[in-house]
Amino acid sequence: MPVIRIDDATDPRLSDYRDLTDVALRRVLEPAGGLYIAESAKVISRAHAAGHRARSFLVQEKWLPDVADLAGDATVFVVSDEVAEQVTGYAVHRGALAAMHRPVTAPVSEIVADARLVLVLEDIVDHTNVGAAFRAAAGLGADAVLVSERCADPLYRRSVRVSMGTVFQVPWTRLPAWPEAAPLLHEAGLHLAALALADGGVPLDEFAAARPDRVALLMGTEGDGLSRRALAVADTVVTIPMAGGVDSLNVAAAAAVSLWALR
Repeated sequence: MPVIRIDDATDPRLSDYRDLTDVALRRVLEPAGGLYIAESAKVISRAHAAGHRARSFLVQEKWLPDVADLAGDATVFVVSDEVAEQVTGYAVHRGALAAMHRPVTAPVSEIVADARLVLVLEDIVDHTNVGAAFRAAAGLGADAVLVSERCADPLYRRSVRVSMGTVFQVPWTRLPAWPEAAPLLHEAGLHLAALALADGGVPLDEFAAARPDRVALLMGTEGDGLSRRALAVADTVVTIPMAGGVDSLNVAAAAAVSLWALR
């Protein structure tokens, strides 16, 4: 692996790692550039195991051995703690970053072909919630995750970190808009269960007791929940019974509860 030591934070060779705290910039730059950033040797290792290929690495000297087996032909830039912080805009405590080439996403039909339990995330804008939902999906037995066109990027650095790298473990892809998406899911034999606050909704425990063989759980955005279009195509509206004057759970927590009930 080529190893290059750099002591200047303005070096253009470090451009992939610059200003990672600017979420809006990274959301535009990473998909357009075909890259995403993986953080920590553990996450990079999971990406590597999933067949993802690194373009380069940014590490502090003491972390160099941790990425040696993962680098292959990718260039490894070795920098001091100070340079890493100047480049990225934050303290890089986990020691290693990698600029990874994005894999080509598979079509929806391929992702759900044999799936019995699918998590669908519609327009969830918080990367932490997306990462937590993926972690729940991996830990509680979902076969796939589908994300809407406007959903936050599962491969954004924070999403990957919060998911503990499980975004590389659970098959996922992006859905088209609902007029086109619903037939794709129904043709795959999936029953669309919309998690929403609605009069007449079926309590989760009752739905789980008579669970359809193949289920897609639809989870909506943090503020308004599922869109009217999503609710219109749902086969069943499901609610989580609440107590203590609380009307709902955080979307990632609701996903975990629902996946556990239907595992």
